[in-house]
Amino acid sequence: MTSTYTITLKNCAFFARHGLHDAEEFLGQRFFVDAELDVRPERPLSDDDIESTVDYGVAFKEIEKIVLGRRRYLIEAVAQEIAVALCARFPQIFRARITVRKPSAPVPGVLDYVQVTVDHAV
Repeated sequence: MTSTYTITLKNCAFFARHGLHDAEEFLGQRFFVDAELDVRPERPLSDDDIESTVDYGVAFKEIEKIVLGRRRYLIEAVAQEIAVALCARFPQIFRARITVRKPSAPVPGVLDYVQVTVDHAV
């Protein structure tokens, strides 16, 4: 029986221009992404081979490409796109749980951040 495990990338930070309001596109803001990737390796972990698992440096670059890519109105759409892309790029991932945080959300009140989590299983 093969082991499964979770790789977590926490607080990946980017400056981007997502949001519904024109000011969000014009000014931009910081976004933070967490990725929890449940992995079923292609070979036993004792093989100690990067090819059988998820290279988290490559995973970070995939996240970065999406967050810095085209503007989205909803952080839900950003999270979904990241989850789908990571599962497509790494067939070893059987579940991706992606959280996107937006600290400067334009809401009429005081809060630390707004966040959305998308759970994508294949």
